[in-house]
Amino acid sequence: MATRARIGIQLDDNSVLSVYHHWDGYPQWLGRILKTHYNTREQVAELIDGGDMSSCWSDSIWGENLSEGKYAPEYYSARGEDCPPRLDTIFDFLDKNNNEEYAYIWTVNNEWKAFNMNEFSDAKPESVEIPEGALAV
Repeated sequence: MATRARIGIQLDDNSVLSVYHHWDGYPQWLGRILKTHYNTREQVAELIDGGDMSSCWSDSIWGENLSEGKYAPEYYSARGEDCPPRLDTIFDFLDKNNNEEYAYIWTVNNEWKAFNMNEFSDAKPESVEIPEGALAV
């Protein structure tokens, strides 16, 4: 079962450009991948520029294995879908009706913030910690 997430980058006007991420969106995986491998504004912007994705860190792209030790985003556009990034206000980005379980935002302070969207409860989105350390991949 998927743990859906939304990954965004906060822009100077406080809007957020974001994409959907389908698999393993919980902080212990996606949060750590983002902190370890997408830790500059340029890397985050490039990741989001590709549009919605199955995974941001995959060793195969729709059945085609990458070279040993290589990982890349598995974008839906690679299989012909048109799923560009979405521009929202910060409030719309953190709206529970987006149907994601977690949301990650690269802030104007150049750091990742993570939120549990509490999709299955009446609670408002709440800030959560991203564990330290890279994953062994």
